[in-house]
Amino acid sequence: MSAVLRPSAAGRVVEVDEFGSNPGGLRMFVYAPPKKLPAGAPLIVVLHGCGQDAGNFARNCGWIALAQRIGAALLLPEQTVKNSSGRCFNWYQPSDIRRGSGEAKSIRQMVRAALVRFKSDPRRVFVVGLSAGGAMAAALLAAYPNVFAAGAVVAGMPVGAAYNGASALLRMRRVDPFSSRRSLAEAVRWAAPKTVRPRVWPRLSIWQGGRDQLVDPRNAEALAAQWTELQGFHANPTSECEPLKGVRHRVWSTPKRAAVELWTIADMGHGFPVDSSASGGGRSGFGVINAGLPAAHHIARFWGIDS
Repeated sequence: MSAVLRPSAAGRVVEVDEFGSNPGGLRMFVYAPPKKLPAGAPLIVVLHGCGQDAGNFARNCGWIALAQRIGAALLLPEQTVKNSSGRCFNWYQPSDIRRGSGEAKSIRQMVRAALVRFKSDPRRVFVVGLSAGGAMAAALLAAYPNVFAAGAVVAGMPVGAAYNGASALLRMRRVDPFSSRRSLAEAVRWAAPKTVRPRVWPRLSIWQGGRDQLVDPRNAEALAAQWTELQGFHANPTSECEPLKGVRHRVWSTPKRAAVELWTIADMGHGFPVDSSASGGGRSGFGVINAGLPAAHHIARFWGIDS
């Protein structure tokens, strides 16, 4: 691997060469704000979409600005051309999403290394991803439910939706019409460790554009069905509102805890929503859409790390 900047440099996205056996062959980048992080700060894992690089994706989506504002560390795994010609995380390959195997294990090793490096709180580790990165985020929540407190999936896929490249393309274009809430939830339980059942499953924020031409928007509905059934909710949300025209926000919650939320943006295509007019709200770029809604802010608020 080529020489890189010192991984201890604050205020810059830098690469970390040594973090474990790295069976998935991924690259590890990190970011910490210039101001010294307090002990126990959150750690946010940000997974880019196909054809994107980790640093620019985190910057454009507003995650770097948010990390500066709230005092959080970012872990930014990056896919390589060697693993995927399109630089997509292999969210559908059983060997890459299985606990203790492939890309999933590489990211778990990165989390462990980042927790030590930044002295982050292991109870406040979160993961968010777009498209293939979003599907990988969901897979990580299933494989390592006790590692992540919560996650967010933007234009992603349900856990277990595909098992090879052909089925991945099929399900991206058309949601599985035969899956039920029960079978969707069972796919997560099957992927979870058999000897370690979580007391409470990670919370999940889901985002989807209604005009997405790459991922059938109904996959977001299936993902919501999967995680609400898993956490014991009925199909109907606990609350629903329209915060902006064409934006639908549904929440499944108990009096003490919001477990799942689903944001659908009717006029948005395939990408991560930002609001370039808001301070720290992100900026448009490849796979990042100025939708007038800063998803990073709302996700962090749902996670409970941003007021």
